[in-house]
Amino acid sequence: MKIKYFYLLFIVFAGTIILYNTSKQKPKTELTLVERKGYIANSAEWLNTKAAIQKLLADVRSNSHNKKAKINLALAYIQESRVTGDHNYYDAAAMELIDDLLNGDPDDYQALCAKATIQLSQHHFADALETGKKVTKLNPYGSYGFGIITDANVELGKYDEAIKYADKMVSLRPDIRSYSRVSYLREIFGDLNGAIDAMKMAVDAGVPGAEQTEWARVYTGHLYEVTGKFDSAKIQYQSALMHRPRYAFAYAGLGRIAKMKKNYEEAIKYFNSAKAGMQDYSFNDELTDIYRVTIKTRDSRKELQEAIDMLKVNNDDESASAHGHYSDRELALLYLKAYRYDLALQHALTEYNRRPDNIDVNQTLAWVRYWRGEYADANKKIDVALSTGSKNPTLLLQAGLIKVKAGNTREGKKLISQSLAITPPCDPLMKFEIEKVTGRNNLITERL
Repeated sequence: MKIKYFYLLFIVFAGTIILYNTSKQKPKTELTLVERKGYIANSAEWLNTKAAIQKLLADVRSNSHNKKAKINLALAYIQESRVTGDHNYYDAAAMELIDDLLNGDPDDYQALCAKATIQLSQHHFADALETGKKVTKLNPYGSYGFGIITDANVELGKYDEAIKYADKMVSLRPDIRSYSRVSYLREIFGDLNGAIDAMKMAVDAGVPGAEQTEWARVYTGHLYEVTGKFDSAKIQYQSALMHRPRYAFAYAGLGRIAKMKKNYEEAIKYFNSAKAGMQDYSFNDELTDIYRVTIKTRDSRKELQEAIDMLKVNNDDESASAHGHYSDRELALLYLKAYRYDLALQHALTEYNRRPDNIDVNQTLAWVRYWRGEYADANKKIDVALSTGSKNPTLLLQAGLIKVKAGNTREGKKLISQSLAITPPCDPLMKFEIEKVTGRNNLITERL
């Protein structure tokens, strides 16, 4: 459970600002360069990035008042966080650089943009919204601030506001960042074909091989997945690997396709390749499911525990870091897989209390309630999750199961049918659950 800060005391002594929380002094993060691991350590990009960051570190160490070097180092840290998945170090280090700049100039535009970016990365969405408002006030003609506000409103479940700001962003600067936000909003409202079109525009607006471009290409693959077009999804992942060799999220996409086709050994290889390229709990999460399907219990438990440990680092005790990462929704789903329903509910409620209007958060809490046998409460939350018209097959399946258990059998079976028409579940436990809830052993093959 997160422990909130009640007071922050800033005490100036001998020209040094010292930050205290209610229990202990927070140690300052040492600015350094974390060596990459795995195959991404051998790329030409890393050699250039490494040289640039080392130069910036030297500039900052030699002159602590070098604002340009500090902001560029913070931006380099933010990008390195995306590439390596080492958010725990790079986000904290970047935020300290940014806070130092803002202490000297609270209206530093670049520093505020960087601060909001980190806040979004760490799931501090309410804080990011306020920072984004400051950014747009300083520069009402810059698109970046509108993107921040769009993202924050999406995550807080304020979807009408998100649409308004996404429209402003794309009108000011139609580029990879604005098109990708338009795509995500279309996906939320169930317009999957429109979402694919917008994400393709995002890819076309980017530089082939750049991390942001290939992320957009991989997300295009994801959109094909949720429409059941797995061959089209595979093409996107293969294309991403061609433009950005050994890109971890492209490997993960191919792993999901292999899992869907029950090529489990191939899927395991892809996810292990993804793990070798960067840290991301989702790779361990996917491997947990595959090892369960293939009856490799020990491996499954190991991957699940690694995923939980990865997210718990800065989540359980907020007082340990002013720059902790909120991961309660993700932890709730992982604890559900570990059959630790009390912990799953604890984290789901913590996330819900932060952002009660978000459809993904409501879906998570509904699904936890379902497994606890609390069907009436689950039904209320799943109605919120369905309110935007999302066509995500996982949402539809979970909603269908909840509806049946809550007594609305007809609507429940309709939702299950819609989900299965897109993709059948790979998890034997879910197949069993569908058959148990609907009372029909051949439901999956019949697709109702």
